Amino acid sequence: MMLGLALGETLGAARGSVPDAGPLRAGVATQLACFTAEGVIRAQVRGNHKGICYAPGVVLHAYSRWAYLQGIAVEKMLARWQSPGDRPWPDGWLAGVPALAERRGSAPATVAALSRIDEGEKAMATPSRGAHALTRSLPVAVTGVEGVALVDALAGLTHGDPAARGAAVHAALLTRHCLNHPLPDRTPYAPFDGILGEALDAGLTALPSEARSLSEEEHDRLRAAFREAAEAPADPARLARLAPDATAPSALLGGIYAAASFPRPADLRAALAFAATAPAGDSVACVTGALLGAAHGVEALPTDLVARHELAWVLDTLARDLVLELDDSPSGSEYVQGWDPHWWNRYPGW
Repeated sequence: MMLGLALGETLGAARGSVPDAGPLRAGVATQLACFTAEGVIRAQVRGNHKGICYAPGVVLHAYSRWAYLQGIAVEKMLARWQSPGDRPWPDGWLAGVPALAERRGSAPATVAALSRIDEGEKAMATPSRGAHALTRSLPVAVTGVEGVALVDALAGLTHGDPAARGAAVHAALLTRHCLNHPLPDRTPYAPFDGILGEALDAGLTALPSEARSLSEEEHDRLRAAFREAAEAPADPARLARLAPDATAPSALLGGIYAAASFPRPADLRAALAFAATAPAGDSVACVTGALLGAAHGVEALPTDLVARHELAWVLDTLARDLVLELDDSPSGSEYVQGWDPHWWNRYPGW
């Protein structure tokens, strides 16, 4: 899922056509998704060791590290997070990744909100319904249904529009179904092609019970996008109608349509290329890649593209560490000795 969203954003920003050689650059949505994953790990670490944790605040701290590396509101970030003493800030291994300190596109609502961090969390959010509220929240899907409240809170840190927050929640829940949908018995020579459709159908069926704020109209639109992919797949005009702009609802509707238009693992590259033709191709392809990567697994991703992506190792490490923290807590807890003495330094619990 993490690698799929990154490849999707990269291909989407390039309108589906990347150079034949050389590294593939990450976009700003991928950068922010990395810090979301790291923030979730650090929130889990804090909860295990302190017994209590306000997870949105820990992930806000992660976004603040991204902002500091980007040169955004540096003095405000230092005033908010740097404490007296010898502890360096920003801390954690992710802050040392050079590509995360480079400007890779515009995230106006996120930047505007973080620039007002001194006004407090409740006053930060803009009225935006931009797609970054959704794309950066996708890693929370791995935490399960209980992550819904966290997705809503994380989107609401910077994007105040209810449609953006709702789309972020719905996207995370659908991605969770793609991650968790049971795989049938199969051999490498007979791949099962229906997993994406089954997972999305199951997710759309469960959405009303999992997302209490989902309106009937919103559910109908999501269902219609899925149905249109079966009736008229890969139609550029339909994609442009479903995803006309760079908003979170457009990213989700376009992502569903593009992914469901190319449900076979072998067609993942074609799915990303098609998604990239949307008016805001980077966000639509980002969601498309996340859904397909979650459903089919890393083996379905184009090896030549993954190998060239500059953040492939970072994304893979974060994905593995997120699952490891949720399953096994390598740093232990308040009462249990951990088995990895380096984990706390990698993911300090604050």
